[in-house]
Amino acid sequence: RNALYHLPIRPLIYSYVVGIGGRDVGPEVILDLYQQVLTETTPKVESTWIGLRELRRPDLEIQKYEPPQSCELVNAGGRGCPGCGAAWGLDKVLQVMGANTMMAIPACCSTIITGDSPTRMLNVPVYHCGFATAAATATGISRALYSLKQTSTTVLAWAGDGGTFDIGIQALSGAAERGEDIIYICYDNEAYMNTGIQRSGATPFGSATTTTPAHGPKSQAKKDIMAIMAGHNISYCASASAAFPMDFFAKLERAKSFQGKGLRFIHFYSPCPPGHKIESQKAIEFARLAVLSQVFPLYEIYDGSDYRITYEPEQVIPVSEYLLPQGRFKHLDENAIQQIQSMVQKRMERLRHLAELAKV
Repeated sequence: RNALYHLPIRPLIYSYVVGIGGRDVGPEVILDLYQQVLTETTPKVESTWIGLRELRRPDLEIQKYEPPQSCELVNAGGRGCPGCGAAWGLDKVLQVMGANTMMAIPACCSTIITGDSPTRMLNVPVYHCGFATAAATATGISRALYSLKQTSTTVLAWAGDGGTFDIGIQALSGAAERGEDIIYICYDNEAYMNTGIQRSGATPFGSATTTTPAHGPKSQAKKDIMAIMAGHNISYCASASAAFPMDFFAKLERAKSFQGKGLRFIHFYSPCPPGHKIESQKAIEFARLAVLSQVFPLYEIYDGSDYRITYEPEQVIPVSEYLLPQGRFKHLDENAIQQIQSMVQKRMERLRHLAELAKV
């Protein structure tokens, strides 16, 4: 509009916004817009949004949220890929958190999985927010509830590894440092899976993605997000796995029990069959192998320094049993596998040392 402003004869400018929420913009949509323009003589001042319900409700009043008394919190028919660990995790999280929960979900796989009204998967209030803003949005919800004296409501941020390790880490760090009263759960599928399997800060060393293909796999180690969060001295952070539900339940309960004591963080390993290049029915099996090989150990940290290992395998398996069946690691040679084995052993030695120090 600005570029055409100085023309001697100004054309009419019609503004439409389409494709919101991933909706297809096919030829029929363009043709419909063309027909609308032909029938109108004067453009609207504001853009016309196509494909959304009418959002302006002048009669809408802010009311106190009353959780449903008895209903399933997770509906059937989620839109996740077969074998998706995130969809499973959402169900288990709300089993523990209960109906009196409000969620912030940034741009991630779970935005698609949970859907939108009236076919949404979750029966708790959900605020879909920007990629970088899960912790900031949850903070706003928490403070609004505090001002309304609804301090019994659990505020939960649920975000992928891209929105946690990378894009959202600034907001997460700020919320942790300020002691915001929220629970933040990162479901970690180790890449930007929703946008085409690009590498993230959570992608492990040696993994092939579309941006680190097999002939040049990721050469950096995965960020130690648990150590980063422990460095904020938050009251509670823990790692959890889809293959160990009772351990996950216990950690969710503990995180909930620290309500009013600042941010609590859970790092939840959630295999992605398309991204890991595994069969969908084996997602939980690989989540278990990650723990048994100690690639993904299960532990918790209290007050930033009290480390406690919550599960030690009776028999630790070689990392090769976890790595090689996955398509994303098929290219690894023996030297690379040994390098990963050494990295895992070194990290476990450090973790055990910290756990021993906490006993003193």
